Amino acid sequence: MIVATAGHIDHGKTALLEALTGAAGDHRREERDRGITIDLGYRYIVVDAATTLGFIDVPGHERFVHNMLAGAAGVDVALLVVAADDGVMPQTREHLAILGLLGIPRLWIALSKIDRVDAARHAAVEVEIQTLLEGTGYREAPCFALSSYTGDGVAALKTALTDEAQALSERAADGHFRLSVDRAFSVSGAGVVVTGTALAGRVSVGDSLWSEGEKGQCRRLRVRGLHAQNRPADAAHAGQRVALNLAGERLKPEHVARGSWLVAEALRGTSKRVDIQLRLLNDAPRSLVHWTPVHVHLGAQRLMGRVALLEGSVLAPGDEALAQLVLDDHAHAVHGDAIVLRDQSAWFTLGGGRVLDPQAPARGRRTLARLAELATLARGGLETTLAERLESAVNGLAPEALERQYNRPQAFWQLPEKVQQVPTRRGQRLFSTSRWRQLGEAITQTLERFHQAQPDEPGADRARLRRFGMAHLEPAVYTALVDEALAIEAMCATGPWLHMSHHRVRLSAAEEALKARLWPLLEAGGNDPLWVRGLARHENIDEAQVRALLRKLSRMGELHQVVRDLFYPRATVESLAAVAVALAERDDGVSVVAFRNTLGLGRKRCIQLLEYLDHIGVTRRRGNSRYVRQESSVAQRLKTT
Repeated sequence: MIVATAGHIDHGKTALLEALTGAAGDHRREERDRGITIDLGYRYIVVDAATTLGFIDVPGHERFVHNMLAGAAGVDVALLVVAADDGVMPQTREHLAILGLLGIPRLWIALSKIDRVDAARHAAVEVEIQTLLEGTGYREAPCFALSSYTGDGVAALKTALTDEAQALSERAADGHFRLSVDRAFSVSGAGVVVTGTALAGRVSVGDSLWSEGEKGQCRRLRVRGLHAQNRPADAAHAGQRVALNLAGERLKPEHVARGSWLVAEALRGTSKRVDIQLRLLNDAPRSLVHWTPVHVHLGAQRLMGRVALLEGSVLAPGDEALAQLVLDDHAHAVHGDAIVLRDQSAWFTLGGGRVLDPQAPARGRRTLARLAELATLARGGLETTLAERLESAVNGLAPEALERQYNRPQAFWQLPEKVQQVPTRRGQRLFSTSRWRQLGEAITQTLERFHQAQPDEPGADRARLRRFGMAHLEPAVYTALVDEALAIEAMCATGPWLHMSHHRVRLSAAEEALKARLWPLLEAGGNDPLWVRGLARHENIDEAQVRALLRKLSRMGELHQVVRDLFYPRATVESLAAVAVALAERDDGVSVVAFRNTLGLGRKRCIQLLEYLDHIGVTRRRGNSRYVRQESSVAQRLKTT
């Protein structure tokens, strides 16, 4: 169990921990000289072989609240220390507010220095504390009256903490490992050591972790050794104080300084934009306006940023709203993480909230669709909200992104009914069954509209159909949708053209008549047919009319347009391909010279023909030669072109 102190300066937090553990605090020279705690301190009580109490001593001075925040995340019990002679003081209130914002599950009150007051003052301070707790989630917090100087009440608190630790169930460790570093230092002969409270998952000696620090820097590290709850161990889990001896290329303590994160591979990825559910404290000194600069505290990380309100432009004290934090540096977070905001000068706490989307978008953050999605995210966890999110997810949701967002491995998911996984080139995507069915209907309707708009076209290639009416889909999702539509024969493909089964391109009577006049000329030309200009002159008609018909016949698959205004009948191209195949078998490759000598054409025309055979997939060029593609026969290539 992890216990963190909280409370006003000089209310006896460090003295209380010394009385509980027997270990002196304030080891730093400047702390002893000034008589105050400046940075975090750590102490332990070994209860039995299976139970160790870990204590985090935090500073109480207002100038060191950022250090207090670095140690308060991830603890099981917060011990709010209030001196009987002073009573409730400013930092008492601020620390209590911070504990509430962090969502610390248990709060206990330590009423210290009772040896300095009489019974009346003692009773008055207890009433003052109870009044302070009204309106918070800690109204039932137990209060332990004690004196660290005389020892009165210390044993009772220690016994209660021990009983709580033995009764406390172990935190679930089904997530991936993550730890927010609160100390980093070098140990002679061992190297770099970092400490922090394990927030999720498990870690073992030999594991690989990724450090994520300032400016999005990421390093792969190996766990060389570890301590859990101040004891050597082979493994540690969520809810324990952990010290990790790390190994990495040219690793120094500053590479994993306070505020850095150590995470498993699946949790890699930082962001400079985080969407949160923001609550302003009731006693915040003023309203929060859009784009206010703030200090952001997330785990042990502290960075600057601005608050972009997503619902209105002003947030009054005590109110809640959706907001996006636009940060000056990269941050690591997962859904549900607690965030605390302090003012730009870091003099007082404004409020805080819970992370909804740790990798928020830069655009469209105030659209109705986005606000609806954030409202859904605020209502619960992965399984609770997944079905609702999928109904509005145009491109579905990637399981890896959800695993990263919630730190919930896919092996533990319990997917709701009517959710299907769709394989794409970019991995699996989750869709609601109804949403995927709607997309299938939409793509056939889009193709029908294309046929109505372009009746003379044999169909649309994949890229053109996407631009025509499915541009909102990501390429990988769109490709999976087309492939499924073809598999179930909701549409057909002829060469590169997608079309409905009933769609056929037909020539008009005038076009049929012109084809009858031109076709014999094309066939008679053999390997060297007339160009469009020659055909038009031969028949004494306009070039544009000839060009339009030949292009239409090319789209229908009856002609091949080798270059602009040069068309070959399909049978002629097949015979040319057969020549190339024969030469490749004879000479172990097709050269321009051999192809030219066989056909008796000019070099330029032969290069044009060979490049076209490359284009339609019959051959592949390597150096000065071409080779037949082995993955399919020439006939199959021509039939699908």
